[in-house]
Amino acid sequence: MKKLIIIGGGAAGFFAAINAAELNPTLEVQILEGSAKVLQKVKVSGGGRCNVTHACFTPSELVEFYPRGKKELRGPFHQFMTGDTMEWFSTRGIPLKIEDDNRIFPESNSSQTIIDCFLESAKNAGVILKTSTRVDSIEKENEQFIIKTNSEGFVADYVLVASGSNAKVWNMMQDLGHSIVQPVPSLFTFNSKDVRLQDIPGISVPKASVKVLNSKLTEQGPLLITHWGLSGPGILKLSAWGALELNKKDYQFEIEVNWLSKKQEFVLDFLKSEKKKQSKKQVVLRSVFEEIPKRLWEKFVISAEISIDSQWAQLNNKQLENLANQLTKSVFKVNGKSTFKDEFVTAGGIDLTEINFKHFESKLHKNLFFAGEVLNIDAVTGGFNFQNAWTSAWIVANSIETN
Repeated sequence: MKKLIIIGGGAAGFFAAINAAELNPTLEVQILEGSAKVLQKVKVSGGGRCNVTHACFTPSELVEFYPRGKKELRGPFHQFMTGDTMEWFSTRGIPLKIEDDNRIFPESNSSQTIIDCFLESAKNAGVILKTSTRVDSIEKENEQFIIKTNSEGFVADYVLVASGSNAKVWNMMQDLGHSIVQPVPSLFTFNSKDVRLQDIPGISVPKASVKVLNSKLTEQGPLLITHWGLSGPGILKLSAWGALELNKKDYQFEIEVNWLSKKQEFVLDFLKSEKKKQSKKQVVLRSVFEEIPKRLWEKFVISAEISIDSQWAQLNNKQLENLANQLTKSVFKVNGKSTFKDEFVTAGGIDLTEINFKHFESKLHKNLFFAGEVLNIDAVTGGFNFQNAWTSAWIVANSIETN
């Protein structure tokens, strides 16, 4: 009986194990997981609801969400796509739902539903799971792989490395001749101590434009003010596309935020018309833009050097310009980053030029496969990193020939 050893009990590891075992009943499939628990990223994904994938059903459009891996994933997505993911879970009694922002979740709104599905499917398929089993070394001997762990040794005909961002495993791959693109964080929030962001955590704006000054990095999307600075999809997407450049800046840079995604001239004209309409009303009392919550509006009014008891009629042109600039061109100094919840993602990993993407197989060693984030592939937030895991794992499972 031939044996497949999977290193890593996460999303990609389990998905590959289940599919490989179901497709090849004579294949012995074992998952080696270094920690005591499996599927921890699945558990915390989407705030504990598990953002399974994204409602984007065209490969050429889907690849645009991957700062690294765009070119390489186009072919694989033609083999296993977001719709295939939905069907896979549906046939196992896990209905999914598409939310307004196109993110896809289980109808149960619980990541435990996905975890239970994986554990049950793996058990039914005969997958052997070994937790607290840390891999210490992998060696190729003739046509087989010799794997040593903290507890026992294994001999495998096929090895799938699905260990995510694991420096120790990357070092082992280097020992086998693979190149590693130096990993740096992706999907992080921006730290800023700006007075305009203080004391209003939880405030969000639906559609802002953000650009990193002195760079070409720009992004648009919802923004969320946090205790430490700025977050939300707009910031997270920017951090993914700018992962390498922002790392070089040591996470010290300035951003310009257009909170309305409207031109400064338009906003200034609108404020001038409001001055006429609301001449006797206090400026600070009500935001004239429904996108800007009142507490954030107050911050902008004060920063525009408008006193809190000023009426609209009292504003001069300079103050109106200041307010328009606060709304469309506010500059914030970023000094550091914070991990987005527990959904840590890295840019970097196994060099993509060393992978055959028809099978997600090493070009250096036959029957050595890779899936998920261990490769130099990462995506913006929204279910895309999981789709890479499902697609790569499914293709690996279908590439194993036990005849």
